[in-house]
Amino acid sequence: MKVKTSVTLEAELLRRIDEVLLESESRSAFFQDAATQLAEKRERAERDARDLAILNAHAAELNEEALDNLALVADVFLEQGLEQP
Repeated sequence: MKVKTSVTLEAELLRRIDEVLLESESRSAFFQDAATQLAEKRERAERDARDLAILNAHAAELNEEALDNLALVADVFLEQGLEQP
Protein backbone atom coordinates (compact mmCIF):
# COMPACT_ATOMS: atom_id res chain seq x y z
CA MET A 1 0.00 0.00 0.00
CA LYS A 2 1.38 3.37 -0.96
CA VAL A 3 1.00 6.39 1.27
CA LYS A 4 1.25 9.95 0.04
CA THR A 5 3.78 12.07 1.88
CA SER A 6 5.73 15.24 1.35
CA VAL A 7 9.36 16.11 1.90
CA THR A 8 11.27 19.35 1.87
CA LEU A 9 14.45 19.42 -0.22
CA GLU A 10 17.00 21.98 -1.23
CA ALA A 11 16.17 23.33 -4.70
CA GLU A 12 19.64 22.37 -5.97
CA LEU A 13 19.20 18.75 -4.88
CA LEU A 14 15.81 18.54 -6.60
CA ARG A 15 17.34 19.99 -9.77
CA ARG A 16 20.09 17.35 -9.66
CA ILE A 17 17.54 14.58 -9.16
CA ASP A 18 15.47 15.82 -12.08
CA GLU A 19 18.60 15.75 -14.25
CA VAL A 20 19.32 12.08 -13.50
CA LEU A 21 15.78 10.73 -13.70
CA LEU A 22 15.32 8.11 -16.36
CA GLU A 23 12.90 9.04 -19.13
CA SER A 24 10.12 6.83 -17.84
CA GLU A 25 10.92 7.39 -14.15
CA SER A 26 8.89 9.59 -11.83
CA ARG A 27 10.24 11.44 -8.83
CA SER A 28 8.20 9.12 -6.63
CA ALA A 29 9.84 6.05 -8.18
CA PHE A 30 13.26 7.65 -7.77
CA PHE A 31 12.69 8.44 -4.09
CA GLN A 32 11.21 5.00 -3.38
CA ASP A 33 14.20 3.29 -5.00
CA ALA A 34 16.66 5.54 -3.15
CA ALA A 35 14.91 5.04 0.20
CA THR A 36 14.76 1.26 -0.31
CA GLN A 37 18.46 1.09 -1.12
CA LEU A 38 19.40 3.23 1.89
CA ALA A 39 17.19 1.20 4.24
CA GLU A 40 18.73 -2.07 2.97
CA LYS A 41 22.24 -0.63 3.34
CA ARG A 42 21.56 0.39 6.94
CA GLU A 43 19.95 -2.96 7.78
CA ARG A 44 22.95 -4.77 6.29
CA ALA A 45 25.32 -2.58 8.32
CA GLU A 46 23.40 -3.41 11.51
CA ARG A 47 23.55 -7.16 10.73
CA ASP A 48 27.26 -6.90 9.96
CA ALA A 49 27.87 -5.08 13.25
CA ARG A 50 25.99 -7.78 15.19
CA ASP A 51 27.91 -10.53 13.38
CA LEU A 52 31.22 -8.80 14.09
CA ALA A 53 30.34 -8.48 17.77
CA ILE A 54 29.59 -12.21 17.90
CA LEU A 55 32.87 -13.06 16.17
CA ASN A 56 34.83 -10.74 18.45
CA ALA A 57 33.18 -12.25 21.52
CA HIS A 58 34.35 -15.71 20.44
CA ALA A 59 37.61 -14.76 18.72
CA ALA A 60 39.94 -16.20 21.32
CA GLU A 61 38.09 -19.53 21.34
CA LEU A 62 37.98 -19.67 17.53
CA ASN A 63 41.68 -18.82 17.23
CA GLU A 64 42.59 -21.49 19.76
CA GLU A 65 40.55 -24.06 17.84
CA ALA A 66 42.23 -23.08 14.58
CA LEU A 67 45.68 -23.45 16.16
CA ASP A 68 44.71 -26.88 17.52
CA ASN A 69 43.61 -27.96 14.04
CA LEU A 70 46.84 -26.71 12.48
CA ALA A 71 48.85 -28.61 15.09
CA LEU A 72 46.95 -31.80 14.27
CA VAL A 73 47.66 -31.38 10.56
CA ALA A 74 51.32 -30.74 11.29
CA ASP A 75 51.47 -33.91 13.38
CA VAL A 76 50.01 -35.96 10.51
CA PHE A 77 52.63 -34.58 8.12
CA LEU A 78 55.43 -35.33 10.60
CA GLU A 79 54.17 -38.87 11.22
CA GLN A 80 54.09 -39.58 7.48
CA GLY A 81 57.49 -37.96 6.91
CA LEU A 82 56.02 -35.39 4.53
CA GLU A 83 56.97 -31.77 4.12
CA GLN A 84 54.49 -29.36 5.58
CA PRO A 85 52.91 -27.08 2.99
